[in-house]
Amino acid sequence: MTWSRTRRWIPALVIVLAAVVDLLTPPSVSSAPLLAVAPVAAVTLLRPSGILATGLVAMAVHAALAYASDTFGWQHGVANQVTLAAVTALAIGLNRSLHSQHVSASRARYAAEVAQRAVLPRPPNRLGALRIAARYVPAEDMALIGGDLFVVQDTPFGVRAMVGDVRGKGLSAVTAVAIDIGAFRYAADHSADLPDLVQCMEEALLREGQRREGLDETEGFTTALIVQFTAELDRVQLVNRGHPAPLLLHADGQARVLEPAEEAPPLGITALGTWSSPVETYDFPPGAMLLCFTDGVTEARDRAGVFYDPADRVPDMVRSYLRQTGYPPEPSAVLDFLARDVSRHSGGAPQDDQALLVLHRPRPQKDLLARGTVGP
Repeated sequence: MTWSRTRRWIPALVIVLAAVVDLLTPPSVSSAPLLAVAPVAAVTLLRPSGILATGLVAMAVHAALAYASDTFGWQHGVANQVTLAAVTALAIGLNRSLHSQHVSASRARYAAEVAQRAVLPRPPNRLGALRIAARYVPAEDMALIGGDLFVVQDTPFGVRAMVGDVRGKGLSAVTAVAIDIGAFRYAADHSADLPDLVQCMEEALLREGQRREGLDETEGFTTALIVQFTAELDRVQLVNRGHPAPLLLHADGQARVLEPAEEAPPLGITALGTWSSPVETYDFPPGAMLLCFTDGVTEARDRAGVFYDPADRVPDMVRSYLRQTGYPPEPSAVLDFLARDVSRHSGGAPQDDQALLVLHRPRPQKDLLARGTVGP
């Protein structure tokens, strides 16, 4: 029997305990206060009918014990019965109030999930041979989407992806995310190379900034990592505009931080100047994963103020998994580890939103059979 079923018996156990205490103590000691705990304990465990039944049973037990000890009177009898009835009514009222709040919270969460799917749709699990895993870890439970984003798209020029983080919080950040994703989707399908894609996004963000007021007009920007794979998936190109550098994880557990050779500012601040978008190209061998994330990961701190270092923690996990199973972890398993490890490092709830994305090139099936493994 599961705990969820077992705990429903707690109000009944409270009544039994009150009866035992009453029988073992002098007649001057009343069990009514303990019996009043039973309907209160049932507030979150039972339905209103169950709470009412608990209250009636508590009143019946109290009356039986009082009559048995010949103490039932106005003070120890009727007054206690009225108290038990009032507590039962209050418990039913609390139950209905909590239920109403739960329904409202469920509706709000559902609306947030719908908004998340509309603004930040989850990428497909696979595009051609490329395998994909993505996860959004909100800093607040009810805010399922904030200023972090990811998008993966199959284009005439190959698979392209972006991971980004817009300035600000709240609805303005969600609006900026929608604008960024829309600009990327259009530019990814129409720009022949990554510098043209970035320039197209810069122009779209600049036009949007001019339509907005306040800081969103003058200081709105988006850190972005833009990725493109060759048709054979053997090489990956990156443009990094002020974003945390991704990790290139190899099948043997080795890892490399793909730091940009030339720093470039975030997108959306062309009003302050013009910058180039240097493209860097890396080999992407079979079994490799590109792990991308936002600064909610790299800026997570422990109690001593030490920042989380994915370049140190994630490769250790991959090597440990290899030793235990003989094959590399699935992309989703890498994200599971990263999300849990960041949470442990920061001591609980995320300190900032986290957008996590893994892009994986599986090893050919013949190589897996030759190695005698089953994994990717």
